[in-house]
Formats: sequence, C-alpha cells, structure tokens
Amino acid sequence: MAAGDVDIHPISRSPPSSEPKVARKLNPYSGGYTENRARGGPRAFFHALGISKEDQKKPQVGVVSVAWTGNPCNVHLAGLGETVIKSIQNKDMNAFAAHTVGVSDNLVQLTDMMSYSLPSRDLIADSMEMAICASQYDAGVLIPGCDKNMPAALMAAARYNRPTIIVYGGASYPGQIKEDCPALGYKAGDDINIGTTWESWGGVLKNRITDANYEDILEHACPGAGSCGGLFTANSMATVIEVIGMSLPYSSCTPAISPEKEAECTRIGGVLRNLMEQDIKPLDIMTKQAFVNAITVTNILGGSTNVVLHLLAVARSAGVDLKIEEFQTIASRTPFLGNLSPSGKYTMSDLHKVGGVPAVIKYLLDNTSLLDGSCMTITGKTLAENVAHVPELDFATQDVIRPLHNPVKATGHLSILKGNIAPDGCVAKITGKEGLRFEGTAMVFENEALVLDAVGDGTIVPGTVVVITYRGPVGAPGMPEQLTATAALYGAGLSKVTALITDGRFSGATTGFCIGHVCPEAARGGPIGAVRTGDKIIIDAVNMTIDVVISDDLMASRMGEWKERPLKHTRGVLFRYARDVKDASHGAYTD
Repeated sequence: MAAGDVDIHPISRSPPSSEPKVARKLNPYSGGYTENRARGGPRAFFHALGISKEDQKKPQVGVVSVAWTGNPCNVHLAGLGETVIKSIQNKDMNAFAAHTVGVSDNLVQLTDMMSYSLPSRDLIADSMEMAICASQYDAGVLIPGCDKNMPAALMAAARYNRPTIIVYGGASYPGQIKEDCPALGYKAGDDINIGTTWESWGGVLKNRITDANYEDILEHACPGAGSCGGLFTANSMATVIEVIGMSLPYSSCTPAISPEKEAECTRIGGVLRNLMEQDIKPLDIMTKQAFVNAITVTNILGGSTNVVLHLLAVARSAGVDLKIEEFQTIASRTPFLGNLSPSGKYTMSDLHKVGGVPAVIKYLLDNTSLLDGSCMTITGKTLAENVAHVPELDFATQDVIRPLHNPVKATGHLSILKGNIAPDGCVAKITGKEGLRFEGTAMVFENEALVLDAVGDGTIVPGTVVVITYRGPVGAPGMPEQLTATAALYGAGLSKVTALITDGRFSGATTGFCIGHVCPEAARGGPIGAVRTGDKIIIDAVNMTIDVVISDDLMASRMGEWKERPLKHTRGVLFRYARDVKDASHGAYTD
C-alpha cells in the first residue's frame, strides 16, 4: 500500500506504520472509494440525492449516531449530528447521517429486558462498522450517548480503521432534592442523580424514607438531556475515549446541553479534515500505551468496573494484547484521587468546572510518570501537546480532584481478585470506604428481584454475603447489571455491613463491597454455582483473593453435581449472543 492510502480492508489488524505521516490533498481521497462511487448506480443515486458530479468527487463522511427519543442520554444526539454534518460540509466534504439501535439500562433495570443491554454493545459496533464500510465512506464521526454506545464506537472504529472522531453526547447536569431526606443523608438543595433513585427504593423497602421523599427524588434526579451525571459507565467510558485520544479534549466532561458541546460539534469538520490529510487512523491512536493511559486515568478518577469488561473487548478489536491481570498491575501503582459520584460527592459537570479531564491529564503529566504524553490523538497532536496550555488544577479552590499527597486511596480502586470462587478472575471496585476485607455468610439467589424481597423482609442482615448466580453472559443471558440489588442494600442501610458477589455485572452507579464478572460463570460450570447458602466467604482486597471456606473435596463433590442448563432462548439476538459470547475475563465479545 502506498504511503497515505486508506486500507480498504475494514477488518485489517495490521499494525500502524512507523513512517512519518505526510499531508496530502483530499480531492479525490482514499483507496478507490471515489472511483467506485463514480460508476453506474452509485453515481445515479448521488444525483438523486442532489449531489452534483463535481461534488461527488469530494470525500464522503458517515456520521453515525445512537440517536433515539426514548432516553435522555440519547434524545439530543440527532441534533448534535446535524451540527457535525454542517461543520463537515463547511470544510468541502460530503456528510451523511445514519443511526443505530440503543438500549437504556435504566429503563430495563430489574426486568428480563436487561439481558439486551450488554449485547447491544456488539450490535451497535456491528452497525457502525456496517454503516461506514458498506457505504465506502472515507471517514467516520461516531456520536454515542449511553453506556454501551461508548465502547461500541471504539470497537467499530478499530475494526474499519478509517479516520474517525468520536463525539460524546455529554452528561446531564445533576438534579437537586427539594426536601431534606436524612435517611439517605441529603439536605434540601443537595445534588442528586439517577443512582439516588435506585438507592431511595431500598429506603422505601425498609420504611426509612417517606413517600414524599421518594417522589421528590424521582421528579428531580434527572433534570434534562444527557447521560447519567455521575462517573458511571457512560462517563467512565467517555473519559477513556478522550484519554485514548479518539475524541477532542473536554469532550467527556462537557455537559450535553451547553454552548461548549455545541461548539465542540462545530469544530469537527476542521479537525476531521486535518485527520484525513495527515492520514491518522484509529489504529495509529489506539496503541497499547494509550490503553494503559486510559486505565490509569480510570483509576485516578474512580471509574466504573465496566471499563474492565469493555476495554478488554475494545483492545481485541484493535489488535492490542491486553489481559485482565494488567488492570491490577496498573491499579497497584496508581492513586485514587477522584471525589466523584457514586463513591464521592461530585458529578461530571463539576469536574468540567474545575478544568475537566485535560486538567487531570496535565496534572499527572507534570507531576508523575504514570502517563505517556507522546501518544497520538485525533487532533494530530500528542496527548501532552493537547494539554500543554490547559490551566492547572487549583487545589485551594476545589476538591473534585485531590492532590497526589492526599489521595482518597493510595492505590487504584479497580481490583482483580482470584480464588476458588473465581479461578479466572473477577472485578471489584474497592474505594477504601468499604474496608479492605469482608468475611460473612453466603445467601444465594438466582436473580436480583429475590434480593429485593429479602431486603424488604429483613432476611438479609449484617454479615451477609449476597451471591447472585446464573447472571453471566450465557446464563442470564447478557450479563445484566445488579444495580437494583446493590442500590437496595445501600438504601436499606446495609451496604457497609454486607457484600455482594455475582457472575453478572454492575452499573457504574454501584457502591459498596461488590464483586462482579466472576469467571467462569455458573452457566459454564464455574464454582460460583457451587456456593450454598450458609457457606463462609472471605473477600480480601489486600491479597486480592476471594474464597468460599469449604474443603477441596466438598467443592469437587458439588462441582460434580453440576449439569449444564439449556439456553433460555432458541431464536433471535439473545440466542446468538449466548451461543457465541466469550467469558467476561476476555471482554464478553461475540465476533
């Protein structure tokens, strides 16, 4: 392939070239796409769209969003896409809009429909890949908004490997509670968010909050468009995308409904044109060191456990060798500095006010060796160059981010534990507030609805280790979140005196001593399925172990009783997913 040509094989995993990038003219652009479009039917089709013969020689850009009007995280994305399209057209390029499916985790919590959430990630990635490749677009702009949208966009960009920018839809502003709610620790005027709504349900179950408190929270937690405002999964993955270098600086923390987000969209045309002229493609940006940077900042801020699951899948799409054990290695050398919800006080809009992710990157580059500032980004500049002139964090006026000498925790919060419950690993979010060790008695369930019943009737008491099995990628299927269970424990005042273990996963809004992604999962014969109510369990976040205290002989006997269950679905998306999905310790990918 000649220098500067675009790889027309969308699934190529060849490493980025080490040759210097050379600016080049864009008219016509790419390895044969323009010529293909000039023949027969394609040319006639473009005439039907009102595109002249001369304009058909311009580069064509696919603008693919996860826009839909049934979810505040995504309701505004079509509008952002229109602004992006205008900015591309203003730079003498053609732009075409496409949309793909989305799933709202919040809308399907505690229902069987939560099984569609994680599979939507791979479906969105497939759709974005298809939209760009099947139309022979020269470049892409991907506009995600909700949890699974974010890793899907990275996976797609890595697969088709054409110049691409990801524009995050942005987070919502926090809501404000109107009346005091002492049971949950809120005073009138305090910020609340979507996580508060699920925590409040636990308070309802235990009669700790009034109906008026509950309605107050529901009516004011989500004041408008944008993803859930805390450092939950969407914002954690948006931060990952920015640190990796696939979005513009500030994209991850700029509020959804703000002049700054609109301004970001108006810049896309110029940035994309430069990206194409320099022939900088996703695999030039998504290097192993870029992934290490992203995992580091996730630990600095306190991001979601789902980052582990998603980055393993993204790395595979990018041909990057990333193993689950590396998350622990990075966390062990990285302090936890973020005072962000759900484990802390603030939301993404608060982080934006004090300098955003660029200020955090600059602080780390100036004061540590934790990040590699030489990594390339979509601006055509390195990570360090992007933040060279960013104002520094002011520790005298803000406590959203703590200084290095006064961390929330000396090491990162993402912990990879192994033991006789999880021989292939599991993921815990240990902020230090839960303690570093938990010893208790197992109470086994096969779905989170039963956990809510047990919270309500008082069956779950201090010292209980709630174990939820058959919630993995195959067993559920789709590895549904257990947010309602963890939030109910919090709202019932039990989150500091109980623990929860599951082969499912958690929402980024989860708090407490919670361990998920247990591998192998119960549906594949994993030993978590051999745990019985009444067993003693020890979770040790210092030695990174998780064990049920029974003899090897008893474990072997129980494992010998296991019988594989038939898949819950025999047709459709969930059947294909359960049939094809790999385990969570490898990212639960399906391709």
